[in-house]
Amino acid sequence: MYKQILVAVDGSDTSNSALQEGIRLAKDQHSMLRLLHVVDLTMAYSVVEAPTVIEYQKALKVEGQKLLARCSASARTAGIEIDSKLDEALGEHIYDVIEEEAKRWPADLIVIGTHGRKGIRRLLLGSVAEGLIRISSKPVLLVRGA
Repeated sequence: MYKQILVAVDGSDTSNSALQEGIRLAKDQHSMLRLLHVVDLTMAYSVVEAPTVIEYQKALKVEGQKLLARCSASARTAGIEIDSKLDEALGEHIYDVIEEEAKRWPADLIVIGTHGRKGIRRLLLGSVAEGLIRISSKPVLLVRGA
């Protein structure tokens, strides 16, 4: 049913839970996983002054690659066929980048963690997961954090 599963990872506990669920699904469905980490470069331009913005961007990308390597190792240990991709968001929403990758790859399912924030916290912090389910052309599995 799901031959290609895209799992969005960011290193949070909820993201790690989503990864574990993606691994379980991939094992059950004999699927391939693609891990996607989106580096939000917008923040680099808003909080760091040039010329250190380039160094900050590089640091974000290096950390993203390390995260993908750790997540990939978990999936490979489980015997899952996997690849990973680091993408960038500059002036666009992270959920838009995830949706575009899900179309381009093409994914049969997107797995993403959600914090399940409510009220003012949701209003102030926003939600990548919520934005994704509003625009996604693919089925989305939300994995709630503990």
